[in-house]
Amino acid sequence: MEDVPRRKRSLGRALVAALIAIVVVIAGRWYVYVAYADDPFDEVGIGLNSMMPGPIRDRGCAMLKARFEQKTLPPAGCGVNGRW
Repeated sequence: MEDVPRRKRSLGRALVAALIAIVVVIAGRWYVYVAYADDPFDEVGIGLNSMMPGPIRDRGCAMLKARFEQKTLPPAGCGVNGRW
């Protein structure tokens, strides 16, 4: 067997680390939106929430609903016909 060159292994590790970092940043930004946003109509937050898989998106909408249901209309992707 031939040994894999050290350069290829380190490149692979760097790519995996970069991918993990991107996922952590996106997930963190989504969580900040659903848990701490002052306004549910943050464009970046709405975009991230609508790109999440169904169960995660539903959880995000539930968190937003718990905080904003009595104050405003639901953001895009969280309501039906303007209702939570």
